[in-house]
Amino acid sequence: MMKKFLATLLSVSIVAGMIGCAGGSAQPAATAEPAAEEAKEEVKEEQEAEPEEEEEEAAEAEESSEEPITLRMAWWGSQTRHDITAEVIEMYEKENPNVKIEYEFYDFDSYFTKLKTLVASDQVWDIFQLGGNFPEYIDKIYYINEFIDSGVVDTSKISDAYLKITQDTEGNQIGLSNGLNTYGIAYDVDMFKEAGVPLPTDTWTWDDFADAAMKIHEHTGNFGSSGFTSSEFIAGCSTYIAQQGSVGENSFFNLELDGMGFEDAQMLTPYIEMRANLIKEGASPDAGAEMEITDIENDFLVTGEAAMTWVAVNQFPTIYDICAEEGRTLALATVPRVKSDGPSGTVIQSSQMLCVSQDSQYKEEAAKFISWFQNSVDCNNVLKGERGIPINDDVRTALEAEATDGQKEMYDYVSLVGTFETPEKINVLSPAGQDEVVDNYRNYIQQVVAGEITAEEAADKTYADAEKLFE
Repeated sequence: MMKKFLATLLSVSIVAGMIGCAGGSAQPAATAEPAAEEAKEEVKEEQEAEPEEEEEEAAEAEESSEEPITLRMAWWGSQTRHDITAEVIEMYEKENPNVKIEYEFYDFDSYFTKLKTLVASDQVWDIFQLGGNFPEYIDKIYYINEFIDSGVVDTSKISDAYLKITQDTEGNQIGLSNGLNTYGIAYDVDMFKEAGVPLPTDTWTWDDFADAAMKIHEHTGNFGSSGFTSSEFIAGCSTYIAQQGSVGENSFFNLELDGMGFEDAQMLTPYIEMRANLIKEGASPDAGAEMEITDIENDFLVTGEAAMTWVAVNQFPTIYDICAEEGRTLALATVPRVKSDGPSGTVIQSSQMLCVSQDSQYKEEAAKFISWFQNSVDCNNVLKGERGIPINDDVRTALEAEATDGQKEMYDYVSLVGTFETPEKINVLSPAGQDEVVDNYRNYIQQVVAGEITAEEAADKTYADAEKLFE
């Protein structure tokens, strides 16, 4: 029997709270004394000061004896993410003077190109960011269970449900989630209205999506939809297959990650055909134009050249604010479905996680930073949920109280998706080698656009590529 698993997982009707500061007590003012009494007081003060000075000197000596530590850290993301992460790193260094963090940041593709180079040379960053493709790098991840057990990593304000989203099937804690996340369609409200196209509903279909994209393109000359870039596989394979049949009947890979989760390759065909047609008609960017999208901040929706884009919803507040400054209004729609009354195919999962590297000489110090990154309210008042809704209860409450309009829409959207019926068991992991399947799938769609293969052939090729992972 299916259950609304994520409705329980995400009761994200978070109560807004206030955090106050306790004031210190004032010291009484000194009064003037006769000369003799004054001399006595001076001697007394000197005697009292000596142990205090000795304690201060001891503390300074202890601090200076702490080993200077340099940690290396890297992540991918938008310019906003780069800026705020660099800011909190500086905060951490001030709180921990003996720790220096050297950081690097990249766009998504460049990040994993660099990571693969470091894996080959056993020089992976001490702290590094990973998503659902972590199995490919599992040999370079140092599990943090021991640091949780010792208290180095504080999980007292993180529920077991949120810890499990970054555990493997054996309960090893791979990292801590940077935030709860899911996918949606961000869209320009005014562009829809200008083209006379109805706004998306919570149960709209892929046919509705394609129809809206075409009409907006015909009426405005803009792209109806931006490109899906690296998420094309998530949309057209992982999500699209899960939307067919009954809830939980189909998945792209099976739960055990040792084979396929559906039998008919042609279940992929309608999506491939739809995407190829939109590109052919100019309602969505071709491969050349799509290469111009280097991060979410220069997506065609953000630049005003497209009405919609696929988005990880943690990115929505950033693009909402950018467009609001230009007088434009963005909104979030659910991912289109195969049938309006069919499964949503979407789940709440970890946006990404921070991991400790097997190559690190300072694994415990790396774990300390990850704990601070997830648990510090001050840190997260800067990060503001840009990587996803925080997993720490206190942090989430603090951010909810100060949420911007874009952030409120993100919170509300995740709450909505959390009410959708989902399979009793969900496996959001991916098998080693999936990256090549993803890349090939994107190329097959472009080959359909060019008339080199049919959508049916692209579906067969994609299925065959995926099956090879288990040979």
